[in-house]
Amino acid sequence: MHQNNFLEKLIDKDIKKGFPKEKLSFRFPPEPNGYLHLGHVKSIYLNFYLAEKYKCPFILRFDDTNPIKEESKFIQAIKKDIKWLGFKWVKETYASDYFLELYKLAKKLILKGKAYVDSQNKKEIKEQRKTSYEVGIKSPFRNRSKKENIKLFEKMKDGCFNEGECVLRAKIDMNSPNIKLRDPIMYRILKKKHYKTKKKWVIYPTYDWAHGQNDYLEKISHSLCTLEFKHNNPLYNWFILQIKTKNHVILPKQYEYSRLNLNYSIMSKKKIQILIKKKLVDNWDDPRLPTISGLRRRGFTPKSICNFIKEIGISKRENNLDISLLEFHLKKHLNKIAYRVMVVFNPLTLIIENLNQTKWLIEKTTNNRNLPFSREIYIESKDFLETKTDNFFRLSIGQKVRLKSAFIIKAKSIIKNNNGNIKYILCKFYKNRNKTNKKATSTLHWVSKKYSFPININFYGKLFNIKFPNKVKNFSHYVNENSKIKAKAYAEPYLKNAKHENKYQFLRSGYFCLDKESSSQNLIFNQIVSL
Repeated sequence: MHQNNFLEKLIDKDIKKGFPKEKLSFRFPPEPNGYLHLGHVKSIYLNFYLAEKYKCPFILRFDDTNPIKEESKFIQAIKKDIKWLGFKWVKETYASDYFLELYKLAKKLILKGKAYVDSQNKKEIKEQRKTSYEVGIKSPFRNRSKKENIKLFEKMKDGCFNEGECVLRAKIDMNSPNIKLRDPIMYRILKKKHYKTKKKWVIYPTYDWAHGQNDYLEKISHSLCTLEFKHNNPLYNWFILQIKTKNHVILPKQYEYSRLNLNYSIMSKKKIQILIKKKLVDNWDDPRLPTISGLRRRGFTPKSICNFIKEIGISKRENNLDISLLEFHLKKHLNKIAYRVMVVFNPLTLIIENLNQTKWLIEKTTNNRNLPFSREIYIESKDFLETKTDNFFRLSIGQKVRLKSAFIIKAKSIIKNNNGNIKYILCKFYKNRNKTNKKATSTLHWVSKKYSFPININFYGKLFNIKFPNKVKNFSHYVNENSKIKAKAYAEPYLKNAKHENKYQFLRSGYFCLDKESSSQNLIFNQIVSL
């Protein structure tokens, strides 16, 4: 039975107090300055789930208020990720759609005496805001007249000032213990081309100003965000109370919940960009990263990710989760959908003395695939022990084992090279599989030496050597040098037709999928997760 999380209880409480249920509306507001990561999935899942539960709209709104960092390629990537996860939005909007309305609302605040143009630079403003434990210093431009402020703000809009020459600030309380309320910046001058509005604007709203007002303009009922925005809540409400009209009685409410943190990983677009810039990872879709595109390339499934998010739930308590919980849901799903195949990583040659020609066997568990059982086959080197021990039940001289989906074999003798290393093992196979089955001590995977072919494998480990890289300053110094290891292996012929959309279980090894750089001439597989 589903147990309501604290946000559902708060929403139900709002409804009981008279909030019209038909006015409920939720949104996911990503900034298009990078790719989505696993932490964003929690927000997407939450808002989409609530929209479905209360049968109300789910809006995708891009928070594109910073032309320096934002690009259209990030918008396309974000939409692709959300669709891949299985979520649909009813409306797609942009903060830039409301630039004119936001500008008009800002002028409204100026005329109310609640905003002013400050001709100080960013450093001076920051110094005057002080800390929570100190008294703030008021700007010398704080008491400019409404008329002068309107005139200066219009000149800012018309491009009459240089970048950094002045800003528009809200006039709230320079002595508030909440730094966010110490006359925050609403507009800054950025003479940069915006990917969407081009060169139409040279002033851009800050997140603090645009975010809540866009919620207001779009009639979002509940603005759900992570706990780092808790101190923004009073400012969020203050702005909305300044601009609200009598006709707009339904005001958005901001509620906070804990963000998602994974051990040995980072959930920050800014920090991921640093890793890319330093070439410590390949790109946003590097399979070692917790980005959605990285997880998709690694071979994770939407179902496993969503089941993981569903299980961890929504709370206000900050915690760091172990990736093993995500891998549990991943393995559970892969076990149902993966194709079983045989791949040998460290080959040891067996020669079947009493086999003169290749036998083609049919393996029914994976698409009735054909398995060539030939005179020379490969098994894993670790599956043979020259001198048998009591606790070793795989192949050794005089020992019988079963070859997966094939025959029982018995090792007869060892042939070594001049260096004393094993060249191959001479074996005998038993045609009657049923008679000798009980005498086989274990089952081994194998491939035909003649019909197998080489493939390349990428093995992935933890990206960082420390458990909480997000808590250290020089986090990039702790990247695990062995987080990606390349290897070669030999695969059965069925894998020559491997498809990017399929997942494969390499028997006794793990789950794998084709990498995007793979080609018909060079098959590259990524290990999704071990068994």
